[in-house]
Amino acid sequence: MMTNIFFCGYSYHTQQYHSQYNSGYPTYLFRLQVEGHCEVAVKGSKMKLTKGDLLLIKPGDHYELLVKEGQSSGDYHLACEGAWVDEWWSRVGKPDVTRIDLDEKLLALWRHIIIEKRRPSSSQNDEFTGYLLRALCLYLERAVTENVPLSSHPYTVTRMMRYIEEHATTAFKVIDVAQHAGLSVSRSVHLFKSSVGKTMIQYALEIRLSAAVERMKYTSLTLEQIAEDCGFGTYSYFHKVFKKKYNIAPGAYRLLN
Repeated sequence: MMTNIFFCGYSYHTQQYHSQYNSGYPTYLFRLQVEGHCEVAVKGSKMKLTKGDLLLIKPGDHYELLVKEGQSSGDYHLACEGAWVDEWWSRVGKPDVTRIDLDEKLLALWRHIIIEKRRPSSSQNDEFTGYLLRALCLYLERAVTENVPLSSHPYTVTRMMRYIEEHATTAFKVIDVAQHAGLSVSRSVHLFKSSVGKTMIQYALEIRLSAAVERMKYTSLTLEQIAEDCGFGTYSYFHKVFKKKYNIAPGAYRLLN
């Protein structure tokens, strides 16, 4: 299914600015506030956008943007259409505005699309940009979904889980996770254990073991290298944790697989 990006860019307003689409915005619009603030009106509702606010608009929605005198506002934006975007939009409800984390990987993906759009159009380039757009849509969908508190995993716990997943193979500390979630160490430890059913270290060890198994199966790295690369530090510790989990030593496991 094809997609079409009409424009994608970054804007920074330091002077008064106003745009209005009373008859409805013609395409899908994604707008992420990354600096300053502004005011928008969507489907008759006025709201103030500040850093981290993601605006999602579908074709036909009334949309108005206002940056007042003395305000500054920076945002990434993208307008698009296509059958794939239609399907993506309809499968899960999209709130007009959601506060999300300003993840550098998300911003890098957005910037990548901006750069690709500057290239002369070609079938190969359009296909590549289309897949980048799909990745951005899925990334935004996950960011919106993870921002909705769940009874099993409150948003702060989800933030801690994502931090651990990203840093599991490094020597992170519990205090790093707590600071990322904006909590004290004692509060973060209790909340994580009560919600996930395991400690942060236990959760990290599961991720490290999974990464180690992949390397054992699909690479020729030594077990010592795998232990270091996956965050265990020493082979002796890796051996101890692996055998406790799988009831077999790493070397024997590798021979069997």
